Amino acid sequence: MPEHKAEPRARTVTFLLPGGGSAPIGGFKVAYEYANGLAQRGWKVRLVHPCILTLEEIEELRTNLVGRGRRWLGYQRRRITGDYRPNKWFDIRPGVELICARTPHPCYMPASDVWVATYWYTAKWVATYPGAHAYLIQHLETWCGSEADVMATWKLPLQKVVISRWLEEVAQRLGESARYIPNGLNFRAFGLDVAPGERDPHTVAMLYHKSDWKGSSDGLSALHKAKRRVPGLKAIIFGIFPPPAGLPSWAEYYHNPAQAKLREIYNRAAIFLAPSWTEGWPLPPAEALQCGSALAATDIGGHREYARQGETALLSPPKDPDALAANIVNMLENQELRLRLARQGHFHIQQFTWDRAVTSFESVLEDALSDFATNRER
Repeated sequence: MPEHKAEPRARTVTFLLPGGGSAPIGGFKVAYEYANGLAQRGWKVRLVHPCILTLEEIEELRTNLVGRGRRWLGYQRRRITGDYRPNKWFDIRPGVELICARTPHPCYMPASDVWVATYWYTAKWVATYPGAHAYLIQHLETWCGSEADVMATWKLPLQKVVISRWLEEVAQRLGESARYIPNGLNFRAFGLDVAPGERDPHTVAMLYHKSDWKGSSDGLSALHKAKRRVPGLKAIIFGIFPPPAGLPSWAEYYHNPAQAKLREIYNRAAIFLAPSWTEGWPLPPAEALQCGSALAATDIGGHREYARQGETALLSPPKDPDALAANIVNMLENQELRLRLARQGHFHIQQFTWDRAVTSFESVLEDALSDFATNRER
């Protein structure tokens, strides 16, 4: 009888996220896209969402019985209701396993061939797990941790992936090797429905966020300044937070819009305003380019991944609302310029596919597995 050969075991990759995924967050979206792409290629994929992330929180709860009880009940509620899942804003591919964990302590973690850290504090945990290790670096996250602590994670023995050239330069200054893999974009979710020349030329859209470094206060200031120059200006603002106080009557606000609504907003916008002080590789401006908006953005490393001055966008220094407003007004008053930037930006953004990104990311995982096997044999 012919010898039966067992099917090769599917390799397992597990992403450790910094919390629940019920609200749309760019860094989570990137991890979810990689999870879907790897599952499509035959990997067994898990996404772990811890309820408590840091060792400091865990230690504090050891002596705080009331706090520990509340956190335990919160964990059980999330686990039972599935409130940690991104079901309302992202479609996870069937077969990708989503896990709600009490903490990232190794005793709660499943076995995995490869672990992927997705945030600076998750890298500290991933480095302690058995298996191969990778670190998806999406920002210089010193805005949510001390610089010393954040930079220490860049020195951990993990296969590092950076999503932008400016992050690659940070790694080089630290003497660390990192693979540059720019984000992909979902061209089924976002695309051109209304030609740039057929939309209201005075409509400007912007993402609102409470974090200072997102520059929303600068963006709102720029819109007011531009409105004084071009009275016909109308704004469409959206975000996961409630609307900011004092929003004028000429500005619409959409709280946590569904993906279909967000596509509609992008396709209504003649101009998309991106006022951040810093970004890793921001998705909303790129999604707006997919949908045919012209881009007015700050001249920062994350935007420069796809925004080229005078070619695909008009750029201005961060923290300068006057310069942002001047670029908005320039496009409002010069329709030929706006349409040219919109067409060229839309064409340029087509290169950023998830197929390309997943292919590159999969090779990093292969390298991590190879290194782990080599080190284990020594």
